[in-house]
Amino acid sequence: MNEKRWTKRLVQKNEIILTVVYKGKKSPNKRFIHHISTDISTSGARIQANTFLPVDSLLKIQLTLKGPLPLITALGKVKWIRRLYTDESYEAGLEFTDISRDTTTQLGEYISRTQKKASPDVRVGW
Repeated sequence: MNEKRWTKRLVQKNEIILTVVYKGKKSPNKRFIHHISTDISTSGARIQANTFLPVDSLLKIQLTLKGPLPLITALGKVKWIRRLYTDESYEAGLEFTDISRDTTTQLGEYISRTQKKASPDVRVGW
């Protein structure tokens, strides 16, 4: 399989709250969804969810990290989704589409610092 990622990913579980901003309809259909991110990068995150999120759904993303950078807020889009277990569990890839330059820089520094301190439960992904 050809790897398409262009930023380093940090494999780490974090709490993530998603708000559906737009779902292909004229008026926004907002929902708040609590999930877990399984890896993050400066360009997006992979999550485990118990809710199906259609590809191209626009989301407000609030990601709570471990450490000095407590909360990342961005807009993002669902790039892919796959079912893990029947209709109860999914894995999805989110791409950040609107994130401040300062937040991107802070997130990149957080990922680098955490990877340098890598322990058995933290792996580097590409």
